[in-house]
Amino acid sequence: MSIGGYHSWAYQPEGIQRAVVPAWQHDLIKTVSESKATDGILAYGNGRSYGDSCLNRSGLLLDVRAINHIISFDIETGLLVAEPGITLAQILSVCVPKGWFLPVSPGTSQVTLGGAIANDVHGKNHHRDGTFGRFVSELDLLRSDGESHRCSALENADLFSATIGGLGLTGVITKASLQLISVKSSMMDTVVVPFHGLDEFIALSQSMKGDYQYTVAWLDCAADGDKFARGVFLAANHANSPSEPLSAGKMQSKRSVPFALPSWVLNRYSIKAFNEFYFYWQSRGAGKPLQQHFVPYFYPLDAIADWNRIYGSRGFYQYQFVVPVSEQEALEHILQLIVASGMGSFLAVLKEFGDITSPGMLSFPRPGLCLALDFSNRGNRTVKLINQIDGIVRQANGAAYPAKDRLMSAESFSQYFPKLDQFLQHTDPQFTSDFWKRVNG
Repeated sequence: MSIGGYHSWAYQPEGIQRAVVPAWQHDLIKTVSESKATDGILAYGNGRSYGDSCLNRSGLLLDVRAINHIISFDIETGLLVAEPGITLAQILSVCVPKGWFLPVSPGTSQVTLGGAIANDVHGKNHHRDGTFGRFVSELDLLRSDGESHRCSALENADLFSATIGGLGLTGVITKASLQLISVKSSMMDTVVVPFHGLDEFIALSQSMKGDYQYTVAWLDCAADGDKFARGVFLAANHANSPSEPLSAGKMQSKRSVPFALPSWVLNRYSIKAFNEFYFYWQSRGAGKPLQQHFVPYFYPLDAIADWNRIYGSRGFYQYQFVVPVSEQEALEHILQLIVASGMGSFLAVLKEFGDITSPGMLSFPRPGLCLALDFSNRGNRTVKLINQIDGIVRQANGAAYPAKDRLMSAESFSQYFPKLDQFLQHTDPQFTSDFWKRVNG
């Protein structure tokens, strides 16, 4: 039994968290089958969710990070079969030198395969390829009764759909099959375009998404006046001709933030200064063809280990939402609230989701404008601001992302996920989380 040391990427909860750390598959099966936790169990990967969906403070966690082996990898077809605790970085280190790449990648390579499925993660290519779960052909799911179920679109299809994006509430994944995509180079052909205002962003997104597999933008959430809603749009494709041997590069940096910074470091002035610097620094490459390794394009924050310490010992809140493109006015209203609050995020990421249907009953992505925001934890001021934003998202028929949340109400959750009643038929009675107790209480 392991005690303590378990938290999400943005949130260090009070109290002690109990966890079991199985070393092998048979240990995992035994633990789940024999668990008598009074307040449920939950699989825990690498703790890269931002809120409390990966925590179960009054119950028991199953730390699956040691269950991380590749079971098979077909280098002719790109089909990978692996255990849930393997990270995307570990997959890339094996597969990229063989000419294969992740079909969908979130903003960090440090998430586990099980976590990527449980949150049906999305990436910069949603407009073209949809979510991670679309490339999972089958998985094995262990339930608390000790039974293992093979799940796919053809076998136990409803349980398969409930597990993809199901936040770990249907059981624990013991292995999964993932279809990778073929690449010829480790490099990305990238285009950088500054923009001013949401109209320009939407026009860029519409014009670029047909030619580029990956599109994303950094948005300045601190600037007002003529600089309001400015940002930098980055579009990219995998390079077709290798300029060097295929390489996964350096997936985890040795550079780190050594300790939690004082809370006063992040204030409206430092955030505004950073945004000013970042806009002009990124804009230097505007209009010039740029080729860079995939690591800095997909995972810029992985270059600094423990970057979450920048926000201090109180941690931070992340809030990610999507609203229909027709609700651009709602997004502008939200940005105006953030600027007026002086709590602007300096890691705001804006992209447009496409209309490819997500496979999971609780999958977050849907067509629209998606914005991810980080807010330093300033207590009630921050909570009030996020609740205001959430109210606007609800009125705009949008949705918020459970993997980034620790404030969502039961009312918001039921509105955001209309297949909730269908999902409830497939939850495991023993699997739960702090998030689930809040939104399903």
